[in-house]
Amino acid sequence: MSTKIITIANHKGGVGKTTSTASIGSALAIRGKKVLLIDLDAQQNLSFTLTQNEDPERSVYDALVKDEPLPIVKVRENLDLVPASLELARAEIDMATKIAREGILKSLLEEHQANYDYILIDCPPSLGIVTTNALVASDELFIPLTAEALPLKGLTMLDDVVNEVRKRVNPNLKLGGVFFTRFNNRKLNKEVVSMIESRYAEKVFKTKIRENIALAEMPLSGQSIFEYDPKSNGAADYMALADEILTRN
Repeated sequence: MSTKIITIANHKGGVGKTTSTASIGSALAIRGKKVLLIDLDAQQNLSFTLTQNEDPERSVYDALVKDEPLPIVKVRENLDLVPASLELARAEIDMATKIAREGILKSLLEEHQANYDYILIDCPPSLGIVTTNALVASDELFIPLTAEALPLKGLTMLDDVVNEVRKRVNPNLKLGGVFFTRFNNRKLNKEVVSMIESRYAEKVFKTKIRENIALAEMPLSGQSIFEYDPKSNGAADYMALADEILTRN
């Protein structure tokens, strides 16, 4: 299997992008796949969740802006990380004058991707140049959603950005899947799921990530959900989602 590069993005915050990146990546690593996670969010939540380090010596910012190599850190068996730093908050400005700025991450990954089965990219809650870099570098986009209120308006904007990237820079980019986080069986949740399924059809993963306190507690523990509470619904759901991803690829 060739390397699959997947961006996990939604410009709406609070939908579980980081938890999903950490948990899907950890699950794939447990299943024996070699996985690289890339933290593109200045909030550093993915980096902190897996390393408890808020001040890495070098971060993805240095690679994107200063032309340094990607700083890859081993965090678990089969699982590596490119950490973020607070400097990423100004990356949009610092990258503005760089030539071919949309393709910087893609070129950085080219020398490493043969070492991995999966590369997962955690994006900031925005659709600026940093997220565009992720989409240009990727084969697929995964969109995490909550089913608490109709997210269709925001999805239209995300669809437009994906179509623009596909048309101008990365014709191979496709929507790989949509999945629900913080799910419960309330009536509103079911109505939203029905609308999303009618829009995205077979792109919607069958696995839904149920509301689970262990997933909320996990980031402060420095552990993946499979280490923190392996018997939790969160661990069961993310492993099921990873297995569904594996059957699609």
